[in-house]
Amino acid sequence: MPPFDVPEDDPFGPHNLPYGVFSPSGSTERRVGARLGNHVLDAGATAAALGSPHHALLAGPTLNPLLAAGRTAWSDVRRAVTSWVTDPAHRNTVEPLFHPLSEVTLHLPFEVADYVDFYASEHHARNVGQMFRPEAADSLMPNWKHLPVGYHGRAGTVVVSGTDVARPSGQRKAPADPAPVFGPSVRLDIEAEVGFVVGVPTDMGSRVALGDFREHVFGLCLLNDWSARDIQAWEYVPLGPFLAKSFATSVSAWITPLEALEHARVAPPERTHPLLPYLDDSAPGTELGGYDLRISVAVNGHVVSEPPFSAMYWTAAQQLTHMTVNGAALRTGDLYGSGTVSGPAEHQRGSLLELTWNGRDPLELPDGKRTFLEDGDVVTLSAWAPGAGGLRVGLSEVSGRIVAG
Repeated sequence: MPPFDVPEDDPFGPHNLPYGVFSPSGSTERRVGARLGNHVLDAGATAAALGSPHHALLAGPTLNPLLAAGRTAWSDVRRAVTSWVTDPAHRNTVEPLFHPLSEVTLHLPFEVADYVDFYASEHHARNVGQMFRPEAADSLMPNWKHLPVGYHGRAGTVVVSGTDVARPSGQRKAPADPAPVFGPSVRLDIEAEVGFVVGVPTDMGSRVALGDFREHVFGLCLLNDWSARDIQAWEYVPLGPFLAKSFATSVSAWITPLEALEHARVAPPERTHPLLPYLDDSAPGTELGGYDLRISVAVNGHVVSEPPFSAMYWTAAQQLTHMTVNGAALRTGDLYGSGTVSGPAEHQRGSLLELTWNGRDPLELPDGKRTFLEDGDVVTLSAWAPGAGGLRVGLSEVSGRIVAG
């Protein structure tokens, strides 16, 4: 089907138009593209062909120039791209600049400057607390409802969807073991997350207020925070995750602009503790900070979980504000993860750790039982969000296959 004729209800129709970076078949040149249905529009070539003033933002091998341009430019470019793919007057010029999605190579869409990951689902945090601190009066740590807990990851190991993930090795020590041993992780896990991509930077010493979230964050993508639970259990005291997380983080090849998700904005869950003023999003007139994203997690093509992002206690705006409240600077291409997305029901848990309750209750898959991931397993996260007029806004999947390390 020609790209101009994509069905109105296609989740990657003109109401969506996520951005990515691709190489056409037979070429290694990287180009900025916009996805429409099952085709990729060469956005830089289209801008040049139509004499667009936005050509410089779309001509490079990454999205970083567009990310850095700011909210006004983001809106202008989005309106232009929408016109290019919907206005019949452009059809003869634009249609030859589409490429079938199945014939292109997709790349990491932006240069990752820094990477931070959070821990924002109360359901996930309580499940973990109940598993590992069953004797505690409260399954949450005392700080959890006062600030978004997070840690710094490794930007250099963020990889695009479709990249194989080598099983990591490290030290591990079970509680009954007399001493640690070294070897490949035997408790390799996933974390279904949403990643937020920063566009406009800030100066060191400045802070981003809650209301300025959309002035700095360009868009979002799905993110899989691969986690070696056995390595993590031994190393995380007292400073938190390190080698158990830093070996690979997978992200979608397409970044969905926040503008495409206006109809998916929702209020976050009710706060049960008073927040300090810089994090307080309860004031009248405050923009809705949550997003209604419906995520599916599949292992080897079999759906094992459907976590709802709307259940996240801490919003992306609060995370950005907290991340900069100490004066830390933002850079174009900063990426931060939401933390594992889990809901209240068993089938809404976003990690194998929770789904199998730390290995106690194996998952029954068509190809056998699983507690944690085996070599050859393929994990795929997909999602959609409600759009205008009942349309769905598709979020590009993120997939990875486990290979021996």
